[in-house]
Formats: sequence, C-alpha cells, structure tokens
Amino acid sequence: PMKSTTQSHISLPENFHHTPAASNGRSFSVPPRRYSDGRPYYSLNAWLKDQFGQKIYKLALDGGMTCPNRDGTLGTGGCIFCSHGGSGDFAEPAHTSVTEQIEAAKTRVANKIKGGKYVAYFQSYTNTYAPVSYLEPLFSEAIAHPDVAALSIGTRPDCLPPDVMELLARLNRRKPVWVELGLQTIHEESAARIQRGYSLPVFELKAAGLTVIVHVILGLPDETKAQMLDTVRYLADFQPAIDGIKLQLLHILRGTKLAELYEQAPFPIFSMDEYIELLIECIRLLPPDMVIHRISGDGPKKLLVAPEWSGNKRAFLNTFSKALRESGCFQGQDFTN
Repeated sequence: PMKSTTQSHISLPENFHHTPAASNGRSFSVPPRRYSDGRPYYSLNAWLKDQFGQKIYKLALDGGMTCPNRDGTLGTGGCIFCSHGGSGDFAEPAHTSVTEQIEAAKTRVANKIKGGKYVAYFQSYTNTYAPVSYLEPLFSEAIAHPDVAALSIGTRPDCLPPDVMELLARLNRRKPVWVELGLQTIHEESAARIQRGYSLPVFELKAAGLTVIVHVILGLPDETKAQMLDTVRYLADFQPAIDGIKLQLLHILRGTKLAELYEQAPFPIFSMDEYIELLIECIRLLPPDMVIHRISGDGPKKLLVAPEWSGNKRAFLNTFSKALRESGCFQGQDFTN
C-alpha cells in the first residue's frame, strides 16, 4: 500500500547566520566538559538516562515499506551504500506483527537489559512512505506497547507530507516521537554520486514539536575532510535546532553499488586513527546539547567489505575513548553561536 513521494521544496536560506545564544533555545550556556555518564560528549545513553531516569534500549523493527529510491519513483537501486535490508539489517522480519517484532527483539537483547523500557525504532527503508491509513495502525500499535517509552522513525525529508506530519504530531502527544532523517551530506555532487534522490532544499524541518535526528555519513567517495566538517557545521548551526545527530562511518557492504565501485576502482577509506581524529573535530563543532546518537555505526560483519577495522567495535570504542580523553577535547568546544 505504497504511494509516491510528495516533494515539498521549501528553500533554506542560502547563508546561515549564527543566532545569539540567548535566543536559540539551547539548554547549556557553557559546554559541560563531562556529561552525566562521565563522557565529554552528549551520548544517547546519557540523554536517555537524563530523560527517562533509566536505561533505555532501541529495538529495530521493520514496517514492511519500501523507498522512493527503490520502487521506481525516483530510482530503483536505492542509495549506493544501502544494503538489501534497506539499512535495517538488524531489524526484526516484517512479516510478523509489530507486537510480535517488539517481543522478539526484547528477547534478543534480554542479556543487555532487565525490565527496562525501549525505543521502538522503525529502521528499514523509508518508514513514512505509505498512506496514513497504513502508518497509523502500525505506529499506534508500537506506541501502545507498555514497555515502549518512545517511537523512532527512520525516513527521508521528501517523504513527510502534511498528513503524515499531523499523524506524528498526534502520536507525539501520547509518547515522544523521533524522526530520523538520512541527510548524509550537504554537498549536491556527493548526493548525486550516492543517488540520494533529493536536493538540499527539501531538507527542512517543519517537524513541529518532534525530536529530529539527522544521519551523516563520514567518508563518502571524493568528499574531502573539509566538506565533511562543512556538513557537520551546517547541522550545528541549523535553525530550528536539531536535537540529535548520527555520525556514521561509511561502511562498504557486499551486494551494494558502493561495493561494486570500490572493487572496480578502490577509493581512499579511513584508517581507524584518521576516523577518530575527524570524529573528535566533529564533536568539538557540535552544540553542547545536541545528542550524539552514534559515532560509527555497525555494518553486519558477514557483509562488511571495508573498512575491516570497523568490524571490531569494542577495539574501536576503546581506542576512541582513550584518544578523546587524552586530547582533552569536549563537545561544544568550537561551537560558536
């Protein structure tokens, strides 16, 4: 029951100008050098604990939708980095009901969390790419689950027509609703190269009252480090202020167009040390109250072509934590209002 995307071209101002700290609703006037979990950046764990007073775990669900970049509306192959699972490789299978998916996912993470609450995360493909008559029962079932504390919806900025926004605003009055938008980059040449399928002016946040999280990919082919930092700076300065950001290392996964390109003509990819250095620069640029939902991401090990080091998440996290601590850097250090 899919429908075509409603393009809404509301242009962003060409030149972003900094707004004074007093008027932009920021909750930290001075960056805290340590957050509630002791880290020098505002991690998702710390924010969830601050918001809900307990550990909250994200459950990846599949709403059974496709994407305008796959069904022929804008394209058929999807974005070049996107796996056959539509970036939801860890999600529960869509043929089961939402409640069954939640229960199955809870069982899978039972060793990590006891009697806690969860975020129901619709992750695979584009989760607002369907009529409201399809979306409403799906999201309502998730939000009604007694163990679900919040609803998170992965989608594209060109798939949020007014009736869907109205539904999300209504659900947000029952429990918090997060909208996760796959921007990836602000640079049009890169966006065309990765076959994203929309131009930057579509990326505007009319998401009244919703929590907005933006996904950025670090390491796209032919992007310079300066360009990647420009994307991060743009989001740091964005008004209305963005609530969260996901910094995603470019994973080259088997079966994607990106893997084909990489095999034909390998392009440079980050070493662990290079990536950590860039990550620390990104953290310094971000406003102190923007929640960092992800610092590298996971590619399914069985599909991972490169970078190989990213398959060992624990080694990466330990190396990153040590480098960040030794650098003395903290979130908001280079953020200027």
